Amino acid sequence: MTSTQPAPAASPAPEAQEAHDGPPRLTRLTFHGPLSEARAARIAGRAAEALHRVPGGKGTVLDLGCGWGELLLRVLEAAPAATGVGVDLNAEDLARGRAAAHARGLGERVAFVEESATDTARGPADVVLCLSSAHTLLPADADPPHTADALHALRRLVAPGGRVVLGEGFWQHPPTPAELAAMWPDARADEHLYLGDLADAAVAAGFRPLWVETASEEEWEEFESGYLADTEEWLAAHPGRPTAAALRDRADRHRAMFLRGYRRVLGTAYLTLVPVSEG
Repeated sequence: MTSTQPAPAASPAPEAQEAHDGPPRLTRLTFHGPLSEARAARIAGRAAEALHRVPGGKGTVLDLGCGWGELLLRVLEAAPAATGVGVDLNAEDLARGRAAAHARGLGERVAFVEESATDTARGPADVVLCLSSAHTLLPADADPPHTADALHALRRLVAPGGRVVLGEGFWQHPPTPAELAAMWPDARADEHLYLGDLADAAVAAGFRPLWVETASEEEWEEFESGYLADTEEWLAAHPGRPTAAALRDRADRHRAMFLRGYRRVLGTAYLTLVPVSEG
């Protein structure tokens, strides 16, 4: 990705370079989640169908916890008259999204805004995307699982006849104590729903599930490997750098969480949801 910032007049001193040295961030990932190109194209196409029904095709897309908003951009490419907004708190990811939008001729049709999705005043939108970001819709002290409450929030944010695309974790089977102990700190068996309960929660929130699909093992492995690839390559080339020890520990812990903890236990579901008419 080409930087939009001007180059510095002179390179920093070697000691300054080393003090701030580290791997690039997530450049091997297209999507910040286990999502293949083929599945993304299908999801974007279904979302675009709703946008095409808006007069003149001028529908709106709202991406909550968007990161760099790759699926948002795919939806806008599939619906040439639509406009979109992505919200997130990570300034670096938002800058990556803006740069990608301008490079693909979408800069005038999308805004990436640094703000919280909790109690957002944005919407209703014709398409609402929420990919692995349900927790961002609720207060920080809300107890998991967040799915049911997040679905009610999403129902309020989607326009009549629109679509919600929810990417959400679910337990593929009850996690054992050993698996939970190997996951993230304080992982709990009640932290996620099971797939059937997730679909039921969508119905209870006022949706009909148009499409229910789950990430494959291959998509998970592609994502997890890509998530660490920049760091692993940098560590192999710079084992003695001052920042290497902390990065190595973080990478090793993350890999262990996946391989010993949530691999084949935690799944990701992609639900394309239609709001039930209130009439």
